[in-house]
Amino acid sequence: MTFDETHHSPTQRVGGILLHVGIVLAAIAFLFPFFWMVTNAIRPNAEVLAVPPQLFPSDWQWSNFVYAWLYLPFGRFFLNSVIVAGGITILTLTVSSMAAYAFARLRFPFSDSLFVVYLATLMVPQAVIVIPLFLMMSWLGWMNSFQGLILPMAFSTFGTFMLRQYFLQIPKELEEAAMIEGCSRFTIFLRIILPLSRPMLGLLALFTFTGQWNSFLWPLIIVNGPDYSTIPLGLTLFQSQQGVQWNYMMAGSTISMLPGILLTLALQRYIFSGIAMGSGFGGR
Repeated sequence: MTFDETHHSPTQRVGGILLHVGIVLAAIAFLFPFFWMVTNAIRPNAEVLAVPPQLFPSDWQWSNFVYAWLYLPFGRFFLNSVIVAGGITILTLTVSSMAAYAFARLRFPFSDSLFVVYLATLMVPQAVIVIPLFLMMSWLGWMNSFQGLILPMAFSTFGTFMLRQYFLQIPKELEEAAMIEGCSRFTIFLRIILPLSRPMLGLLALFTFTGQWNSFLWPLIIVNGPDYSTIPLGLTLFQSQQGVQWNYMMAGSTISMLPGILLTLALQRYIFSGIAMGSGFGGR
């Protein structure tokens, strides 16, 4: 073993130190908004917009979280968000996995062309289709309802594309062996494809749930009252004619982050194993 293999040169050591300093500074820059939100959630409202700003509150008011929960029907908003985001996530996983398996394994006329057209819908912004969706929901009588909130958002082109690419990496020999044993396509899909795809399904569930949990535009259009309002809509109600209750709004925002954080922690092993499994399979 040579000297160069056991010792780094001064230039390499300096480069390593600068790299770590850059990573720490980038982490601080990304985490500071969350730190500022939490500190504003536990300070008096008059101190939120104080000039010059104070990094830490002078009076730590942890009771702001309780007041934020009781100031509005926040529990109802929280439950509505769980129902809407959870329902969309379940339907998205079901529909996207079945559509992805059809595009990946079934051969039918114009399958490739249809998939290209399906992917083209990714280029259509949501803001463009909200008016047709609004008119459709109004015609069906689904305004201000859970079905109006959930069903139009429960079909994901991105999820179908992501799962299809993952399914293509699963060896066909597994399915052929199952067919020899007498398994149907649907049985293969349930007992072989889905269990092998749990990491990718977990990743899609995380993306879908967090995206719909934070969704604001569609609930704003479809909901007309507090009975079906989700957390993003509920947070706007902290604005009144007497001013904005910034500390309560920040406390509510902090509470609303907890499900996403917990879901990320619960699914992190699926995310990492999904990356590892994706690199282990062969091509199409």
